[in-house]
This record gives sequence, C-alpha cells and structure tokens, in this order.
Amino acid sequence: MDHGENRRGFFASRANMVLLVFLAVGGFYLVSEHWAHLIGVGPLLLLLGLCVGMHFFMHRGHGGHGSGSDESGPPPGGGREPDDHRH
Repeated sequence: MDHGENRRGFFASRANMVLLVFLAVGGFYLVSEHWAHLIGVGPLLLLLGLCVGMHFFMHRGHGGHGSGSDESGPPPGGGREPDDHRH
C-alpha cells in the first residue's frame, strides 16, 4: 500500500543510527564488566540449549505432542463406551 510517499530504510534515519551505536556501546560495557558471570553460567546455558534443541528435533517442532486427533486410542473415561453400563 504505497501512496507515493518516499520510504527510507531503518539505517537512513539519524536517530536510528544513534540508537544502534548507543546499544552497541552499552552492550560492550555490559559484557566486559560481567564477563566472569557470563563464563560461569556458560555451561548451564549450553545444557539448556541442548535440551531445547533435543525437544524440537525429537518432536519435529510442536506438532508432535499429540493433538488429540488420534481416534485409535481408548475413549476418555476408562476405555468403555457410554452405553456399556454394567452393575
């Protein structure tokens, strides 16, 4: 839906460039000042990443959790049909 207005990219705006430089400098100082903490938590993040990766690859995404469309299994309520009433 282009109404003839001249659209500029994200990097063409001076305010966006200042924001990116500010975020880069802030990120550098954040990482450099907390490097020891990041190294200490690295193995835990690696383990968490492996667990999440295995979850997605083993289930092939989030479609493999059983969507309830399997009609070959027993019906809910103990496996008996509702009209199969015994005393």
